[in-house]
Amino acid sequence: MIELRHLRTLLALRETGSLVEAAERVHLTQSALSHQLKDLESRVNSALFVRKTRPVEFTRAGLRLLTLADQILPEVRKAERDVARLAGTEQGRLHMAIECHSCFQWLMPTVDYFRDHWPEVEIDIPSGHHFDPLPALAREQLDLVITADPQPLDGVHYAPLFRYEGLLAVAKQHPYAGQGFVEPQALGDQTLITYPVEQSRLDIFTQFLDPANVRPQEIRTAELTIMMMQLVASGRGVCALPNWALTEYLERDYVSAVKLGESGIWSTLYAAVREETLEAPWMQDFLRTAQETSFAVLSGIKPAAHDEESAA
Repeated sequence: MIELRHLRTLLALRETGSLVEAAERVHLTQSALSHQLKDLESRVNSALFVRKTRPVEFTRAGLRLLTLADQILPEVRKAERDVARLAGTEQGRLHMAIECHSCFQWLMPTVDYFRDHWPEVEIDIPSGHHFDPLPALAREQLDLVITADPQPLDGVHYAPLFRYEGLLAVAKQHPYAGQGFVEPQALGDQTLITYPVEQSRLDIFTQFLDPANVRPQEIRTAELTIMMMQLVASGRGVCALPNWALTEYLERDYVSAVKLGESGIWSTLYAAVREETLEAPWMQDFLRTAQETSFAVLSGIKPAAHDEESAA
């Protein structure tokens, strides 16, 4: 008998193209995922994909089950949402703040999808905050905060959305453009372009420069990612951004990117919500939609580990 977990695993395998990344996506070890796939192949008495190909090449049987997954899983999701709405309180409020200047790339499709399926929930992204979003969340002025900088606050839960790598964007003619990675000392004579936020909330400082006791020669700020890219492309500085925020500029060959350190630096983006609203059906659906949309529209991100989930 084919089970829903089998179909979800096949979809993860198609979307990621590798067993290792598919296992991360469905929160299994690679061994457990391989065992599940072998179990499914024995049930249908047919190989589902060609081993040792990347991206994964599916057999005709595998493609048929993927077609089934594309048909069945959205209907299951719709039924789960309808049942949740019938069982719970339909009215709700979702006022959110974003501590992430480049998050709109995936957040807006998430909000649009959510609004279509939960019209009873009032959604707003207030602008012009004159207060810290996370304490405002605890005070019930907000209902959700997108942040990469969780703070220990009573009654606030941090649901991990995904992990991302920070990269250094440099001009194509920059001396670092041909390097695989840079060490912190390499930024000692550079102009670093950042968003206008506290340095304590920027990974480039907390994970890279500060531990090495290195300061850039100059720090310049810009409000928008495209402004930062224009400054970088014209040789007026370098900047660190999430890998997915740089994708379109790298694909257009507008700038180059190098890793920060030989191993790179990785961070986790969270959705912070109050514990009292965490189990509301509409909040659970928003968090799930946010994760699914992120992996559908962003490149280079990874699933967050289960042990990163916390109620700080």
